[in-house]
Amino acid sequence: MPHAPLNADSHLYLIDASAYIFRAYHALPPLTRASDGLPVGAVSGFCNMLWKLLEDLKGPDRPTHFACVFDKSSYTFRNELYPEYKANRDAPPEDLRPQFPIVREAALAFHTHALELEGYEADDLIATYARQAEAEGSRVTIVSSDKDLMQLVSEKIGMLDTMKNKTVGIADVIEKFGVSPDKMIDLQALTGDSTDNIPGAPGIGPKTAALLLDQFGTVEDVLARAEEIPQKKRRETLIEHADAVRLSKTLVTLKPDVPVEVPIEDLAVADPDPATLIGFLEKMEFRTITRRVRETLALEGALPEAEDDPAETPIERADYVCIRDFDALKEWIHRAQRQGYFGLDTETDALDAHESGLVGISLALAPGDACYIPLAHIDPDSDPDAGDMFGQDPPRQIPLQTALAALKPLFEDESVLKIGHNLKYDVSVLSRYEIDIAPLDDTILISFALHAGMHNHGLDELSERYFSHTPLAFKDVCGSGKKQITFDRVPLDKATEYAAEDADLTLRLWQAFKPRLHQQRVTSVYERLERPLVPVLTEMEAHGIKVDRNHLSRLSSDFAQRMAAYEAEAYTLAGRDFNMGSPKQLGEILFDEMGLEGGKKTKTGAWQTGAEVLEDLAAEGHELPRTVLGWRSLSKLRSTYTETLQGQISSRTGRVHTNYGMTGAQTGRLSSNDPNLQNIPIRTEEGRKIREAFIPEAGNVLISADYSQIELRLLAHIAGIDALKDAFKQGLDIHAMTASEMFDTPIEGMDPMIRRRAKAINFGIIYGISGFGLARQLSIPRDEASQYIKTYFKRFPGIKAYMDETKKYAHEHQQVETVFGRVLHLKGIKAKGPQRGFAERQAINAPIQGSAADIIKRAMIAMPSALETAGLKAKMLLQVHDELIFEAPEEEADKTLALVRQTMEAAPLPALSLSVPLVVEAAAGQNWAEAH
Repeated sequence: MPHAPLNADSHLYLIDASAYIFRAYHALPPLTRASDGLPVGAVSGFCNMLWKLLEDLKGPDRPTHFACVFDKSSYTFRNELYPEYKANRDAPPEDLRPQFPIVREAALAFHTHALELEGYEADDLIATYARQAEAEGSRVTIVSSDKDLMQLVSEKIGMLDTMKNKTVGIADVIEKFGVSPDKMIDLQALTGDSTDNIPGAPGIGPKTAALLLDQFGTVEDVLARAEEIPQKKRRETLIEHADAVRLSKTLVTLKPDVPVEVPIEDLAVADPDPATLIGFLEKMEFRTITRRVRETLALEGALPEAEDDPAETPIERADYVCIRDFDALKEWIHRAQRQGYFGLDTETDALDAHESGLVGISLALAPGDACYIPLAHIDPDSDPDAGDMFGQDPPRQIPLQTALAALKPLFEDESVLKIGHNLKYDVSVLSRYEIDIAPLDDTILISFALHAGMHNHGLDELSERYFSHTPLAFKDVCGSGKKQITFDRVPLDKATEYAAEDADLTLRLWQAFKPRLHQQRVTSVYERLERPLVPVLTEMEAHGIKVDRNHLSRLSSDFAQRMAAYEAEAYTLAGRDFNMGSPKQLGEILFDEMGLEGGKKTKTGAWQTGAEVLEDLAAEGHELPRTVLGWRSLSKLRSTYTETLQGQISSRTGRVHTNYGMTGAQTGRLSSNDPNLQNIPIRTEEGRKIREAFIPEAGNVLISADYSQIELRLLAHIAGIDALKDAFKQGLDIHAMTASEMFDTPIEGMDPMIRRRAKAINFGIIYGISGFGLARQLSIPRDEASQYIKTYFKRFPGIKAYMDETKKYAHEHQQVETVFGRVLHLKGIKAKGPQRGFAERQAINAPIQGSAADIIKRAMIAMPSALETAGLKAKMLLQVHDELIFEAPEEEADKTLALVRQTMEAAPLPALSLSVPLVVEAAAGQNWAEAH
């Protein structure tokens, strides 16, 4: 390392590395090294921060001296003074611990010092070096956001928060805390710090502390003149806790005279050795920053320029091509055919794939090599408002039908792979133009197979996470709010940048992600469960389902009348009128006016009146909560279904077309949106009446086929519960059998209430139900519910063993798997408090629910060819969790029922042979309720 004394022209940068590691760990997504699974997320964040900082400072502010400062250990001289110092801090997360030494290695790879000293905190080393530099007249920048370091801020010493790109000077400290930096020690002595377990004076916050210091001067003056404080409680607190405040001041005061081992002169900046730095980054498998470092060092002449990795070619929107003549289009088509794959994206004038019009198509053949083909942008001659966007000349475009006729052979060519992101949308749009896309790869599904539970899978988020690139947002080209325009009105230059970038990024993601499927052993999940489902769902969405508008209208009126009756009853019970939809007014009536017990307030001071609160009160016999629950239930059904559904009937088809989300649920379950047809209540009379509105076309019937107790069957298989497996094999009533085992009651003549309790436990166990939850569900005392659960585990010990083993595995691997190998990452399993408990319940349930989702996906994939081979005309219309809905000619109903049962029950084969039989219950009817 070079040696250079400091002077007035010097600028020392001190990185609070220990604090930054924790911030990076919690702020950034989990990241593991692909080759061996080593956690490296915090290391990646540190390297990117360090490189960006060094690159940003290559101007007048370039540091002359630079160091990263670490905590050596958790025990320092402050623990000698106060053993409870930082005693309440949790140990670092298990996946963060191995990253600490790697971050030190990273600092050395960047040719900067990694400073630490036994017995002292990083803050003390920073204080010592900062004050030494200040004494030499040098400028100092502390890279941190830690308020503990703000006591050092002066005319020469400032702070920089790189995560928020914000600087902190004297004025900023005063604005935030009400005192100047030289009073920060006194302020912290008064307020204490719960994070570091520094006592301070209880009840004295930063604003009060600032007022006291402004009035009296120093913390010593405040304590000496405490008797003069007019507020009694404040005065008594300071007198009683004076010693704690004095101790706190000692603890928060940073030492400016630590016996540092590296002289400040030795912190002079030195350029990194290219081979060392790039070697480290490549060893960590940080592709993006490796490319950036390699490019920068090559430009500076420190490194011979290497050949570009195609997947990491810089993204230059200006290089994208707008295709506006037929010869250019033919050339792109020829290139795509010759290559055998290309990225694809469509632009439309609306979000609904079943109603929108095609505006343009973008293609990408290689990273950075992408184009946009405008097809239906507005001609200003036909739309005067468009003139401002395009100037005087109309946008020259290839006629839509001409372009589609040329593209159709390419899109349908079985030898050319089409790569999209959420390609189901594009397939749906193009199918209405009589183009059938095949074969396909979908990067949103590849990401889902690789990263389920780690993060979301939208194109923008993936681009930012894996390429450190922020794509153009829709609002950037179309605006937002009332001024938002449709995409057909976007100028062609902007449209090209936006649309071609999406195709380009999609292709890059495919190149980055597709090889990982094999590396992470989830190829079969993608190839057998996700990719082949795309055309199946596209057809189902296109078919839609017929809805009786008149039935919905009558039902909506009925619900409105019943809601009015609930309102009248509620007003009588409350003794006055109030807004039934206002939680605030309801809380005031229940807890302030009626004086009911058990109320809790939110952080804003309002009473909680959620469903759980009202259910508990109703269970205690209070009528008003029961009435409000009834009103809320009807209000939700009316707004969500009987009213809204009428407006969602397509004017083009006369049917409702839901949209299935394939990546919304970590377990692999499909979601239903716009409208959501999966949340119609199953067991209520109101839910049945809503289902009566779903009907077949004349001459047809609806068929509902539902897996019977599939999750319990999978629990028996996965956990190896012989008693449950035998019961399923014998076709016994599983809930009656469970009740018999638990309560020593004969199945013959069993009280239905006992069976109901066993059923609640059977299903609740899968979701990790607690005694509290079971008590609410069955309206019984919590102690009794807890005893039921204990008895259940005693009679079925294999279930408790499965739960314990699964939680242990989840903590060790931070993931669980379904029986088909779908990996479900558990981001919160290492957390503390409620988040950890939720993750543990998720770990128990996810393999079961995820396996059930995988089984019905296999059935859906097999169904179209099974129906076609049998010569049946039935169409699959809906999927609702464990249920499939079909529309079939009346004369084919029996054959269709038999085939559907057979196909669904055989779904796990040949990949998986279950140790329990799958049973499908199916029926036909003139509406969904009849068929269910």
